[in-house]
Amino acid sequence: MDNGNSYQDKTLNIMKKKKIDFEAEFWDSHQKHSCLTLIDAFFQMDFLSAVRERLNDVINYSTKCEVLMKDDPSLIFHYYLCMRSFIRASYVLQFEAKRWKVKRPPKFPSRLLQGSLSDEEYRNPFLVFQKAFKEFTLQEFEYFNTQIVYFSLGAYSDEPETNIVTLFIHLNKMLDSAQIIRERGVKKIKDKKTTSSE
Repeated sequence: MDNGNSYQDKTLNIMKKKKIDFEAEFWDSHQKHSCLTLIDAFFQMDFLSAVRERLNDVINYSTKCEVLMKDDPSLIFHYYLCMRSFIRASYVLQFEAKRWKVKRPPKFPSRLLQGSLSDEEYRNPFLVFQKAFKEFTLQEFEYFNTQIVYFSLGAYSDEPETNIVTLFIHLNKMLDSAQIIRERGVKKIKDKKTTSSE
């Protein structure tokens, strides 16, 4: 547990020195975003179900000798830009558990609303982002996003080199978690001794 906290503290210090640009100006007119406002803008543009469907299409076509949406590839490029911003915001979200906590879930949550998350992750969605970026770097997630889009837009015999299955699972869980954070809302942690989950 201490190792995880040490990792987060070191990474947070790096982040303070170098602020991450979400590059949302390419798809959203509101150029200045926090990670939370960017997540909100992301899901205002598309429902979670639509984003997941597009992600599934991109993954499937990245391993086929077929071109995804060859009549209008600009839609896939637009998806790529939005997802790149989402991944960067997700990276920042992993550190927000120190300042914010997600409001309590309903007493009798629906399995449908819980999506791909475990009970613990559903109670504290910030855990999903912490686990994802402990296993893979931000650069690895961005490379994954670039690779699958690149291969989905061309009839290539080669396939993506990265471990797309594990990265795909993490990205799906981050989408579920971000939607839950958006729906339930967050409140600031006043006491440092307060845990990030209720």
